[in-house]
Amino acid sequence: MNNAFFEVPIPINEPVKDYLNGSQEKEELLNTLNEMKNKIIDIPMIIDGKEITTDNKIKITAPHDHKLHIGNFYEGDKSHVKLAIDAALKAKKKWSAMSWQSRASIFLKAAELLAGPYRSKINASTMLGQSKNVFQAEIDAACEFIDFLNFNASYMEEIYKNQPESSPGMWNRLDYRPLEGFVFAISPFNFTSIAGNLCASPALMGNTVIWKPAYPQIYSAKVIMDLFKEAGLPDGVINIIYVDGPDAGDIIFKHKDFAGLHFTGSTGVFKHLWKEIGQNIDLYNSYPRVVGETGGKDFIVAHKSANSKEVSTAIIRGCFEFQGQKCSAPSRIYLPKSLWPTIKKELLDEINTIKIGEPDDFSNFMNAVIDERAFNKIVSYIEDGKKDKDLELLIGGDYDSSKGYFINPTVFVTSNPKNKLMVEEVFGPVTCIYIYDDKEFDKTLKLVDETSPYALTGAIFASEQVAIDKAMNALEYSAGNFYINDKPTGAVVGQQPFGGGRASGTNDKAGSYLNLLRWVSPRTIKEVYNTPKNYRYPFLKN
Repeated sequence: MNNAFFEVPIPINEPVKDYLNGSQEKEELLNTLNEMKNKIIDIPMIIDGKEITTDNKIKITAPHDHKLHIGNFYEGDKSHVKLAIDAALKAKKKWSAMSWQSRASIFLKAAELLAGPYRSKINASTMLGQSKNVFQAEIDAACEFIDFLNFNASYMEEIYKNQPESSPGMWNRLDYRPLEGFVFAISPFNFTSIAGNLCASPALMGNTVIWKPAYPQIYSAKVIMDLFKEAGLPDGVINIIYVDGPDAGDIIFKHKDFAGLHFTGSTGVFKHLWKEIGQNIDLYNSYPRVVGETGGKDFIVAHKSANSKEVSTAIIRGCFEFQGQKCSAPSRIYLPKSLWPTIKKELLDEINTIKIGEPDDFSNFMNAVIDERAFNKIVSYIEDGKKDKDLELLIGGDYDSSKGYFINPTVFVTSNPKNKLMVEEVFGPVTCIYIYDDKEFDKTLKLVDETSPYALTGAIFASEQVAIDKAMNALEYSAGNFYINDKPTGAVVGQQPFGGGRASGTNDKAGSYLNLLRWVSPRTIKEVYNTPKNYRYPFLKN
């Protein structure tokens, strides 16, 4: 019997390893990469702890090498969605009744395993399956995921400790119940850590989950499920399915026990799902929690007082790390005319040094985009841009899919601040620059705020505090994560909780207690020790 209130270990952000030549972590990672490259694995769905295979086996190849066959996964159908729902509901009673300390212990163990024996596995699977370089994999699949697991346990403790005041003669309490039903988690291809957190955070709070990862992320998703299994997660708490989106939605969003959606993906898909949930609202036992982080058309604004080298570095890192396949990648840039000649030269000089190729070559800064569909979409923007009279191709514009889906870093300059490259999300290594007159800084800030429907991330570069303050005020609702003199990417759990508003999502801030609050339904409990026995209040005696 637990007669004490245990405290979770104080979380500390996981240090990022450097993977220098001769280091142990580099040797371990290269060995794991080599092993994975030479082994084809079959990846079943996991429902109620059981491996589920089907007749529909789909091949997994590396984005940077079409010939590198690394695995197969088994695609399911509506019947498997129903099985997953049944499994989640079956596991719900025991899991939600488990002490919060025990639930925390499971995910804290997962964090420790991830920091140790699973580190090279999660990084290698992300590098091979999603074509991330070693640094991008390390900060995402290892460090950020470890941070999510450790910090979420601490945030859970913080939430449970938050209790109301009590008047004399009574005791008021708050009971943080899991949601009444199951949670559906839909995760994207680009961040392994986000995928893991989307299913783990509701589960930590006592919910059971059906997890549908993006198909290009299934290879690393298997490592996550293996990790949770070894950490002691009971069967049925997180069920992973590989099912076509409409088939999954047709069953899940019509089920009375659907209690919440945890989503990261495109704005269009999220809006569609929200509409579908709304149309079915009368079917549900309770109003579902809808939590989504979607697209972005993120910006960098430089003031005339900015340091040119800082700006050009932020553009290159922000736009081209992980091939721009980040919802936080800045794809619209606003630069003052006085700084443009210097920044232009710096961009051209530095971009020309960027190496592109396979992720196991640690000299490559960029790798391949995720798949043929993404490749074709990005290429269409590039080709349209080459023909657009409002655009000048500054550098890049080349691409090659003969071996892998490679696209060179591409920069356009526009005379039209409302050009579609300044408005639409490209989700690739393509950015567009608008040059404004130094005297029109205020006007440009208004332009930044009004150009895009998104409001995820953005950055101001300036050395003058007046300019920074002006940007902070003018762009108050333009970004959920706002950066001063830094690139608008790379949010750290516990330091910069992540999420945006407007068309970028519900701004529920992954990496903070705010997100976890969405996965509980508080109950107020009032216990009175001297219960009244007469209905008459004192005023009635006058």
